[in-house]
Amino acid sequence: MSSYYRRFTTNREAYVTTLARLFEYSTAAFGSRALSRFSDGSLAYSYSAFRLKCMELSHMLSRFGISAGDRVAVLSQNHPNWTVAMFSCVPFGRVFVPILPDSSESEVSNILSHSGAKVLFISQRHLHKLSEECRGRLTLVIDLENFEIIKREDAAFTCEGWLKEPQPDDLAAIIYTSGTSGNAKGVMLSHRNLCQNIIASYHAQKTNARDRWLSLLPMSHTYEMAIGVLYPLYVGGCVYYLPKPPTPSVLLGAMRKVHPTIICAVPLIIEKIFKSSIRPTIDKSRILSWMEKNMPWLLCRLVGSKLKKSFGGKVKFFGIGGSKLDPAVEEFLLKAHFPYAIGYGLTETAPLITAARVGKTCVGSIGLPVVGAEVDLWDVNPETGEGEIVVRGDNVMLGYYKDPERTRSVITDDGWFHTGDLAVRDAKGRYFIKGRKGNMIVGPSGENIYPEEIEQVINNISGVNESLVLEREGKLVALIKFDDDVINWNQEQEDKFFESLQARKKAVLDYVNKRVGAHSKVSDVEVQKEPFEKTASQKIRRFLYNKKDKKQ
Repeated sequence: MSSYYRRFTTNREAYVTTLARLFEYSTAAFGSRALSRFSDGSLAYSYSAFRLKCMELSHMLSRFGISAGDRVAVLSQNHPNWTVAMFSCVPFGRVFVPILPDSSESEVSNILSHSGAKVLFISQRHLHKLSEECRGRLTLVIDLENFEIIKREDAAFTCEGWLKEPQPDDLAAIIYTSGTSGNAKGVMLSHRNLCQNIIASYHAQKTNARDRWLSLLPMSHTYEMAIGVLYPLYVGGCVYYLPKPPTPSVLLGAMRKVHPTIICAVPLIIEKIFKSSIRPTIDKSRILSWMEKNMPWLLCRLVGSKLKKSFGGKVKFFGIGGSKLDPAVEEFLLKAHFPYAIGYGLTETAPLITAARVGKTCVGSIGLPVVGAEVDLWDVNPETGEGEIVVRGDNVMLGYYKDPERTRSVITDDGWFHTGDLAVRDAKGRYFIKGRKGNMIVGPSGENIYPEEIEQVINNISGVNESLVLEREGKLVALIKFDDDVINWNQEQEDKFFESLQARKKAVLDYVNKRVGAHSKVSDVEVQKEPFEKTASQKIRRFLYNKKDKKQ
């Protein structure tokens, strides 16, 4: 153990106030340890090798006049070099602009233009999204996979790039997100914002240099960037990446080889496992079905143990965030003693606001405020206790880039950020989200209807993959995507297809309307042929479907 490590471990929390200090601390304290690698071993970095590569790239950027304050973007699938690209920028005062890998060509163009990026790190897989016009405006285009220069502006080779040590409130990153409401926003996050989330993550789940992360979510998403990229640096952990798209066979192979201790996921991942594997297995087995009725606790323990083994057998923290977890799935995880945790937050809060720790979860709850975040409910309905979640603290963004009007609409003069999420709070201070303020439907008698709650009922129906509830002409309509093997779309023009479809729609209506309140009853069901369009955290982009005409 180095003297540097001994010196700063005791006051690490006070020392790491910028990503520059995080870089200095981690690369000095954990030099020979593994920082990141592909699960097949094809590329790996130690902390010391990582430092040298970041310094080398930073010097190259400086030779092309890329200075502190300049924007450097990255567009790539998850890759060990993604972190290298980030830390060739932020410790030296440059501003990092991560772009989600599922962004379209027009979205990539808009982000590069709006941010004023001068450099783009891009993988070969996404090179087709870079238009000639954008390429022409950039000083450098660099292949992220090998750091070779794809395009250079020779006139910029001045060796005049200047650097500075960033301060806590300096801009570190601009993260673009359209969320579920459209109209992309450039969220400005400071060094203080991101470092506060590292510290909040540490207090929510202690980890150390022996822990192994398996990265599944896009690194450009704030959730993965904060907890799956930055937090491991704080403790000297190692992050493993998949060298191929995450098919079931690739995932299972990686789990068996890596035996991860930390996994960050969105609800869709665990919900699909439960609905497509666990639930059918129980239903098809007479013994397991009997156990579910007579010895449910034993069934949950047995299935939970098998589930843990499928993730490599060593998982101690399975973080779930990005959207609300199905209560039925969470109840199973709780009874199975599966080491899951719930986190809640937004890009604008870098992202953590509340967390329910492993072993401290409660079905439906997003937990308690994280360290450093002041959380409250405003405009509370005295009858229901529902109010909007607001938060104040070092995790709240600087604002929206080039959009002061929108910034003023969500941040008060004294620093409170309006999340737009409606929730209730119990006697223990735990928060329970009801739905998005913008999604809430006001019924004919003034009652509040939360489509998310109706969707949870629909999604529990066998054969339903996902759903979306909307209001049309004063009535509730459910858009439903069934599992691929439920409806044979090749028979779409045949009479029996129409009869089968109508029967399924009626079955959904009967099931749902028996289980929801009088004001939440669904009037019609529309069946989606294609999957819903989603955000990086796998939330359906609602605004797209509010505008669409009626289909099936």
